[in-house]
Amino acid sequence: MAAPLSYLSHFMQHRKGLLFVLLGVSILLTACNSKPQSQETTPVIPPQVVEPIPTPDEPQDEAVLAPLTGLAWEAGEPTKRPIAVMINNQKRARPQSGLQQADLLVEVLAEGGITRLVAIYHSNNSYTGEIGPIRSIRPYLIDIGESFGAALVHAGGSPDGYRILQRENKDYLDEISNAGPYFWRDKQRRAPHNLYTNAEKIAQGMTKKKYEMTADVPAFSFMKSEHADNYTTVNSEPAKHLRVAFSNHSELVEYQYEEHSGHYIRYMAGAPHTDKISGEAIRTANLVLMYAKHRVLDDVGRLEVDVRAGGRAVIIRDGQAVNGEWLRSNGAFEFKADGQEALLKPGTTHMLIIPDDKTSKERAVWKAH
Repeated sequence: MAAPLSYLSHFMQHRKGLLFVLLGVSILLTACNSKPQSQETTPVIPPQVVEPIPTPDEPQDEAVLAPLTGLAWEAGEPTKRPIAVMINNQKRARPQSGLQQADLLVEVLAEGGITRLVAIYHSNNSYTGEIGPIRSIRPYLIDIGESFGAALVHAGGSPDGYRILQRENKDYLDEISNAGPYFWRDKQRRAPHNLYTNAEKIAQGMTKKKYEMTADVPAFSFMKSEHADNYTTVNSEPAKHLRVAFSNHSELVEYQYEEHSGHYIRYMAGAPHTDKISGEAIRTANLVLMYAKHRVLDDVGRLEVDVRAGGRAVIIRDGQAVNGEWLRSNGAFEFKADGQEALLKPGTTHMLIIPDDKTSKERAVWKAH
């Protein structure tokens, strides 16, 4: 039995040596194929989201601006059709409702020294209150309203006004002849100074009559907001107080510049011209004086006002006045100063159409205080 045990012992020693050899080779191969620890791991950088850089072929989207105010368009489409409402400005009709919510006001003589206000509503989609009191229409008021692509809202009209409306198939809502259900009378006031409507009823009337609800709305030119306070030019002069007498018999209209807001406060007959609902004074960012030819047509005192030929204008904003001109371009009103488009301040505009005659210089006066 000694021989087998000796053989087994020798075999076990040989196998143990073989294992040590194999282990050594394995360690050597691992060492040869390995890299230092500092080179073995690479830091993982999390992916970053990189915004694409706009190219000339990919311009950035700009804010949509209301064409008549230069302010951001709040809701809906700016192709919505404007509405031109004929507003009574007789003493017993004041204070009126909804004038401050209009994009712009156009003031022009009617008869007897009383002015009519054409309120153009377009960008204010949130105002649901009453608008009025509403009065009659004239041919030049039709022209003013349609220059903005607007449907017309009124109560009655001159014979010439009715002929134009009916023969030329104008889009109009008249409380007397074709749209009574879309108006109401305020029993707290005496007729005819108590007729009102609102945006909802106007839309109902336009829908019922299948009038166009969209239009190509002309746009005024506006100064960029970051430069809106810089209006002093070589040809400008201080204009912080404006006084306008439309005729020898009309009530005095005044505007006073408010430094902290950059707006003009409107006055009628020596008192602030206020809103019936809010009680606040009416204000505007821009004033445009437009001088136009006026002619009396009949014994009633009805007028013909030339709102097409163009003429002298004064553009007033930010406490400064600049002489220029007004004209009609493709039917729309346009203002120029120093041979270029006059830039308005973003906000509302009041256009005051003044008789262009030998007394015109006395009818509109502005001062530095």
